[in-house]
Amino acid sequence: MAMRWVGWAVLLIGASLGGGGCAAPPSSPSDGTSSTRQPGVVSFVKVLSDKVEDVSSLAAWRRSFLRDGMSDEEKARAIWTSVVKFRHQDTPPFEYVQSPQHEHDPIRAFNVYGYARCCCAAAFVEELARQAGLPTRGRTLRAHSVPEVWWGGAWHVLDGSLINWFPSVRGALAGVDDVIAGVTGWYAQHPGVAGNDPLITAMREDGRWHDGPPLLAACPFLDAEGLFPANVQGWDTAMRDYDGSVNAVEEYGSTIGYQVNLQLRPGERVTRRWSNHGAWVNQADGFKPESLDAVVGKGSFAYSPGYGDLAPGRIGNGTVEYDAPLGSPAFLDAALVADNLTAGQGSPALAVTAADRAATLVLRRPTSWVYLAGALDLSAAVGEGGAIDVFVSLDNGLDWQPLAHLDASGDRRIDLGPSILRRSDYRVKLVLAGAGTGLDALRFSEEFQHSQRPLPALAEGDNTITFSAGPPEGTITIAGNVDPGEHRALRLVDFHPVVDSLGAPPLGPGGAHGSITFPIETPGDLLRIRFSGLYRALAAGDAWDVRASFDGGATFSEIARLAGPTSGDVGVGQLDAVPAGTREALVEFVGTRVDTLFFSDLRVDADYREPAGGFSPVKVTYRWQEAGVARTDVHVARSPSDSWTIHCAARPTMKEIVVELAE
Repeated sequence: MAMRWVGWAVLLIGASLGGGGCAAPPSSPSDGTSSTRQPGVVSFVKVLSDKVEDVSSLAAWRRSFLRDGMSDEEKARAIWTSVVKFRHQDTPPFEYVQSPQHEHDPIRAFNVYGYARCCCAAAFVEELARQAGLPTRGRTLRAHSVPEVWWGGAWHVLDGSLINWFPSVRGALAGVDDVIAGVTGWYAQHPGVAGNDPLITAMREDGRWHDGPPLLAACPFLDAEGLFPANVQGWDTAMRDYDGSVNAVEEYGSTIGYQVNLQLRPGERVTRRWSNHGAWVNQADGFKPESLDAVVGKGSFAYSPGYGDLAPGRIGNGTVEYDAPLGSPAFLDAALVADNLTAGQGSPALAVTAADRAATLVLRRPTSWVYLAGALDLSAAVGEGGAIDVFVSLDNGLDWQPLAHLDASGDRRIDLGPSILRRSDYRVKLVLAGAGTGLDALRFSEEFQHSQRPLPALAEGDNTITFSAGPPEGTITIAGNVDPGEHRALRLVDFHPVVDSLGAPPLGPGGAHGSITFPIETPGDLLRIRFSGLYRALAAGDAWDVRASFDGGATFSEIARLAGPTSGDVGVGQLDAVPAGTREALVEFVGTRVDTLFFSDLRVDADYREPAGGFSPVKVTYRWQEAGVARTDVHVARSPSDSWTIHCAARPTMKEIVVELAE
């Protein structure tokens, strides 16, 4: 019997809009071109420099790093290069969501963080290899994780973590087994060295490493001191990692689907900085990353300029400022719910229309990065006997937590930080009651973490800047920890799943069969459904069937079948055949278990058309310094595709880039 399982769950993509009513109708055509009325949101705002590759999505990454006619080896080397460019070895960020609790989506890691651990780097190479159509697998060593990519009839290790690969005696790049054979063979000829870590380190420091295994000695990434490019690990690290004591095949896994979608609303300003003030995603938890204080070109980042890094550091602290234009129709257009509210007809600027019932305003605050802090400032007008109640939702509007109760007029600041820390999407609901009750001002200010590395930096000389705005689309995403005991993050249980015959975590059937159904409701017309999951289907009969229904479960369309045998694999699927005008769907995972079947991580994305989406001119402001002198470039992009040139007479030190809708 199917039931709603509150104790443990997977996900529901939901938009429980609450309060009745809906936002105003679309104000622009579906192709994203301008109309007479200003749109409520402009989507996929992108500013690129010709000096930095675009890694804002998997499609953009492909365009940046893969070329027609490349051999498999050339593709693999390009994949490795991209990981080295956009990811640094460091204490990884923890969002407590993914199964390994580290970020294993390469595109999200490149844009949000720019630093990670070896298992993450292995997952990045694996996933990008799959995108290039290359067989791949992970390998677990003594104290290290590496990926292998198959071409030319053999496996080859491409370590984006410690930044190395090894030429084999055959002239091709070596595989893990080749390296282990070389190291263990050398140990066999030199008794007393294996396992003697102090001696191995001393051999690197005094130069004897040149007389070690020929395969390691030939590594082109070792410097004169036997260190790899980050100046931390080196020959002695490889001698320990490849000593053969641990040697296993393992899928490190990525749940993909992330893409940068910088959206702008009238009154909204997004600033990304080539700096930070000491804030990072795990500040409250400790384990500070070295990348927080990094100086590119020095210390462990000494190698980074050689791979095109123009940023001064790695971790950036960006901000979003949203001064809601309460008197503008575009503001109500952009709201998820604007019920019983009148804008721009006096004071207060946004007022309850009919005093005999409450008014509801629901606003969504998504970001492509990760929130660190935030505040809501409002100027309330509360009529006699009236009130304004403020709520926040972290699960797409399914549940609401009270933030404030206002029963008097005046200015008020509400701290959003404890609620939105480590989140990338939240909603705020205001319930206004009473004649004369309303708002004269409403302002959101949020801080987020981003990587400096993919920002569109400038270099000395001419820089071509390219602007684009994409289709008027948004995405509702579901991702959460499978462990119901994890309270530092969203859990899958928080998304109100409907399940049938599931066992304990990880997510899998408790018996021979089990299913998980995800209701989906989007703010605009549903365009496509995407999913990605790390799963195990150990026997040939183990399988997940993924399907979707747009008629309440009467009929289903197949999205994908994930079948065994596999001890670990990444499943992906996409369904584009969505009936026009659809805003609700059911996504169902049906499991058939013979031996072992489960998901250890799962993500579902529902892409929809923004009801008030379109294009409006965008103002782009660059700030940098040349020889200590502040420089600024301001450009207004008046079409969804634009380009211009910025000339730097000297090497620039980048400061910030700001995007906002032009007045």
